[in-house]
Amino acid sequence: MARPDRKTSAAFQLAVSACRSGFCGAGEAVERPCSAADWEDFARLAEFHRISGLCWGYVSSLQANVPASVADALRDAATVAATRNLQTVAECHDLRTNFEREGIPLLFLKGLTLGTLAYRNPALKSAIDIDLLIDPDDLLRAADLLRDSGYHLVVPTSCSTAEALRAWHRPHKESVWVKGQPRLQVDLHTRPADNPALIPYIDVHSAAQQVKVGGGVELPTLAFEDLFSYLAVHGASSAWFRLKWISDFAGLLHGQDQADIDRLYRRSQEMGAGRAAGQSLLLADSLFGSMGENDSLRQELLKDRAIRWLFRASLRRLTGSPDEPTEHRFGTLTIHAAQFLLKPGIRYKASEFAGQMSRLVRR
Repeated sequence: MARPDRKTSAAFQLAVSACRSGFCGAGEAVERPCSAADWEDFARLAEFHRISGLCWGYVSSLQANVPASVADALRDAATVAATRNLQTVAECHDLRTNFEREGIPLLFLKGLTLGTLAYRNPALKSAIDIDLLIDPDDLLRAADLLRDSGYHLVVPTSCSTAEALRAWHRPHKESVWVKGQPRLQVDLHTRPADNPALIPYIDVHSAAQQVKVGGGVELPTLAFEDLFSYLAVHGASSAWFRLKWISDFAGLLHGQDQADIDRLYRRSQEMGAGRAAGQSLLLADSLFGSMGENDSLRQELLKDRAIRWLFRASLRRLTGSPDEPTEHRFGTLTIHAAQFLLKPGIRYKASEFAGQMSRLVRR
């Protein structure tokens, strides 16, 4: 298990408490006095982990001597996030309307729908982009619709023909489209995971739920069981290096009893989530106590050496220095290596190797 230095540990625990307060209830008292350096580190962690809104909601409820510079920075970031969320609600409404008009099925992944399901005040959750899941057969029609809506393709950067876009989506789960200022970004998914062997039974035609995200707008997203499996695989695909992702996952699980957690895990194995589900549950449990008294499942997961390695690697990265993995030489090596452990068997590992090589060539 990761052992962060003392100063970072204090700031990180504050950040965890801030996230927890977003789905558990009112802010908790700080257990011990924090130094100015702790608060500065807390603000830096909030920015990197994209939880500034949650952190502002937390510190504004505390009877603590929070430095004015930290409080001001968090408040300003929370205001930006809330404003951004309002803009995103309107854009998502337009996208749903346009896709439905053209007869293109879609689901919204993460973002506004997840924030509403996971947090008491979803306006505090930062949403960087809009994730849409469509049928692969609808890719070209969806791309035309996005262009007609003012979006242009930015990832891949050179993709001038329909066949080139199809070729990009074979090894990649998504393409990236942007428009306007402030910039709106759509990640257009044709499957939920880069490796088709992970959660292969989840697609745009999976069971769905409608989520009211504000302003009378309802958006379709995955039903609860499928959403659990998807979030586990999504977080594992980046080794859970942002606190926001595991906080979302823990927030979704909050209120589930021991039987519910066990049922979700068993179902995730049927859906093809592999070891990502065990890794995610152990990480959420380590930080937020998400598994409660479910010692039998906890011990079952810890007996799997690969799950233990995945959990400990993600915890080390999460509690380490708050910087992007790409900022360091070989900084993404652990992330890439972890993908090979998400499912057992040589066929899965061969498909993961082929996929990583293909994405490297087409980067």
